[in-house]
Amino acid sequence: MNAISRNEIVELDAPLVSFTLNGREVSGKPTETIIEIAKREGVEIPHLCYKEGLDTAGNCRACMVEINGERVLAPSCCRTPTAGMVVSSSSERAVKAQQMVLELLQSDMPESAYTRDNEVDYWADQLKIGKPRFAPRTQVVQDASHAAITVNLDACIQCTRCLRACRDEQMNDVIGLAFRGDQVKIVFDMDDPMGASTCVACGECVQACPTGALMPARDAALNVPDKKVDSVCPYCGVGCQLTYNVKDNKILYVEGRDGPANHQRLCVKGRYGFDYAHHPHRLTVPLIRRADAPKRGDFTMDPERVMDVFRPASWEEALALAGGKLKEIRDTYGKKSLAGFGSAKGSNEEAYLFQKLVRTGFGSNNVDHCTRLCHASSVAALLEGIGSGAVSNPVMDVTKAEVVVIIGANPTVNHPVAATWIKNAVKNGTKLILMDPRRSEMARIAHRFLQFKPDTDVALLNAMMHVIVNEGLVDPDFIASRTVGYDELEKNVQSYSPELMAPICGIDADTIRYVARLYATSKASMILWGMGISQHIHGTDNARCLISLTLMTGQIGRAGTGLHPLRGQNNVQGASDAGLIPMMYPDYQRVDNAAAKEKFEKLWGMPLDPQPGLTVVEIMHAIKDGNKEGKIRGMYIMGENPAMSDPDANHAREALAALDHLVVQDIFLTETAYLADVVLPASAFAEKTGTFTNTDRLVQLGRQALDPPGEAKQDLWIIQQMAMQLGLDWNYAHVSDVFDEMRQSMPSIGGITWDRLEREHAVTYPCRTEGDAGQSVVFTDDFPTATGRARFVPADIIPADERPDAQYPMVLITGRQLEHWHTGSMTRRTMVLDAIEPDPVALVHPLDLEEMGGKPGDIVTIESRRGTVSLFARADDSSPRGAVFVPFCYYEAAINMLTNAALDPYGKIPEFKYCAVRMTLGGEVPLQGSYGGGQVLAGFIEK
Repeated sequence: MNAISRNEIVELDAPLVSFTLNGREVSGKPTETIIEIAKREGVEIPHLCYKEGLDTAGNCRACMVEINGERVLAPSCCRTPTAGMVVSSSSERAVKAQQMVLELLQSDMPESAYTRDNEVDYWADQLKIGKPRFAPRTQVVQDASHAAITVNLDACIQCTRCLRACRDEQMNDVIGLAFRGDQVKIVFDMDDPMGASTCVACGECVQACPTGALMPARDAALNVPDKKVDSVCPYCGVGCQLTYNVKDNKILYVEGRDGPANHQRLCVKGRYGFDYAHHPHRLTVPLIRRADAPKRGDFTMDPERVMDVFRPASWEEALALAGGKLKEIRDTYGKKSLAGFGSAKGSNEEAYLFQKLVRTGFGSNNVDHCTRLCHASSVAALLEGIGSGAVSNPVMDVTKAEVVVIIGANPTVNHPVAATWIKNAVKNGTKLILMDPRRSEMARIAHRFLQFKPDTDVALLNAMMHVIVNEGLVDPDFIASRTVGYDELEKNVQSYSPELMAPICGIDADTIRYVARLYATSKASMILWGMGISQHIHGTDNARCLISLTLMTGQIGRAGTGLHPLRGQNNVQGASDAGLIPMMYPDYQRVDNAAAKEKFEKLWGMPLDPQPGLTVVEIMHAIKDGNKEGKIRGMYIMGENPAMSDPDANHAREALAALDHLVVQDIFLTETAYLADVVLPASAFAEKTGTFTNTDRLVQLGRQALDPPGEAKQDLWIIQQMAMQLGLDWNYAHVSDVFDEMRQSMPSIGGITWDRLEREHAVTYPCRTEGDAGQSVVFTDDFPTATGRARFVPADIIPADERPDAQYPMVLITGRQLEHWHTGSMTRRTMVLDAIEPDPVALVHPLDLEEMGGKPGDIVTIESRRGTVSLFARADDSSPRGAVFVPFCYYEAAINMLTNAALDPYGKIPEFKYCAVRMTLGGEVPLQGSYGGGQVLAGFIEK
């Protein structure tokens, strides 16, 4: 599905046109093509180059129809109807033309189809075409250079569906049509092998190809699945709907579905990142640390020592030890001696039960998850400013905006399908303003790219607000009727003129003024941001500035406007909504609010702690440095990997090793699980049914497609068993029972029933009463605050906790890369993804690398005050000179050993995006020890 252009919107309400099709009267819009109307009327017209959602090309001529009174046949995919037109797709003349096209194409096809869904064969069969009479072209050699996609150009009919999918939908511009005459062919970049091209393996071309000329590698599409299971993607927060094609309890391949967020589109992770569920490293039995095992503080995950560390156990023994020891610690040292980390990868129901277990079974609010490491400061600012931590508008609203601002985010890497909608919007006239210290792929289509100096967000944003205030570009009616605190904000920005801020942020004053005016005066401006905004000690201030920009211009509460913090994990929004945070019950009801506390005590049937709990990093400090009363001694971790994801990872690992008792529930022996006393084998995403909430506030149903391997169990079952060990009497017969309880406590989803989700697959919240459609755009009339008004909160410049100096002269920026996700525990066990990006890399500016005397591929060592890692240098000018970017997904180069654990005082989020480092040539990159350990463990368990 392409974004609707503004010109097309005008024609949506045009009167219908009546005409005759195959002898009967039909009608359609004057903008619709004959083939679209025919499909709706149940009339099949052969077609190959036409595909719903792609722009028409009309080059295959398989869809020819006869139009009464015209001398020539017409392609039905390009022709629109006129009143009284008489059209036939089944006349002798039309059918002969269709047959000739199919016979010619079939003569050039290979004898054996490359895919079960070869549309040439299908239409040849429908038109009853026998063996072709024409000689085939010269055969073309297969191109198998790409890890994900095989190229069989001998099956190419040059329909250009792949080209249009790449160029118009994904807008990656990799595929082209080159040469002329009988030499014409599909090419990748400058006729490179596909594996050497700039292809990002989104697979949109494969999904578009009608013949198998482009198909999944290793002939996956030739296998016939036993079943197709509709579900959602397990990776980023976009929440793409997909279909698993399953045979013999194994996923063969994945197809995009027409979901609200993706409309069939997928990225490389969604399409090819599924086989981790079948990896031999999967945990299949419970494990207990041996009494004579090496000390937990010895973190080296030596494959040869795994059998010396753990032994297999029955579920009865493992649960009794896991829950019994936690209960003993609680009863001996008090309720606040325990803590739990839930997972943003699990379902809403799992998040809800996990936080309920900690609050009722442990007896405190010491529960958190990875939102603390990504958007905690954004949520803190949003709750403070507008009363809600969720987005105001869906990503798709970029197609309705005149101006889109992206700041501190790299959607083409972190939210690739969302990025395609932004690209489509730009193509249709939307002006994109990109603001970031790093130059991302979006810069090439941006109307303006502001590459400001790292750590100067507040200076830049306050300068923009200075312009808007002093040039009278504010919306006075909106400010007067819907906000409070503007006078204080107006006074604060007076000292932030563009001329004063330009040398601080590195953006010239004229550009700041231009962008500020453009944002303020457009009919619809929308802001999207990522962790480049949030992961600072001033992350809350950064978000406060974005909120103030929106409020002062009235750019919220309408389609194409608003605020959208892009969520990083598939269910980080839903896990936060479900209460998996230490200061909030479900639906962001504060634990220190007496009315909220009473409500949940009544629902859960026991007294609750009125004090907010500790956050992720605070828990780690409370293990190592806590006083006797506040010391954390036991933890239960489900699906999180703090040994890799926490800042100052050495400290985090030391803290986990110092616990009296650690229980880890996961699908692999992760770096965190290796430190556990009990490891409980859980279910992968495709092995469970539950709801997941995407970045658009869309609650979607994920369905079980596989059975867990060996003795691995459903996460919900494990949580309930742990609850029983802690003395709780829970009995949820089905995941829908948990969802029904959530509805009772969460007004935002009160109107969403399980039956409705099974029918509709997705419903947007807030949806307060049954039958409501749900609200994709919120804050249209007021804000969910006590007064109904939003609040301006001024912000001043606060420098990073740690600045470069003579000893550590460079800046380290961390983040994700396209092919790998979070700590890599899933994607690095996926064949295609790990084949594309197998090695740990640092993205270094070419001039910095040259100045060091290095070249691309050399090993460099990066060192901070907290640790050292060595990895391979990749010359990349996306980061400014003096800054180095490293993904945090590589165990053998765990970059979070270097990052700073300094916290934002409001969101309690660590400063991942800025710390001082030095870089030198040389070093040694360790082997992938964690995965080798998994192989030995798998073999050990089988014995």
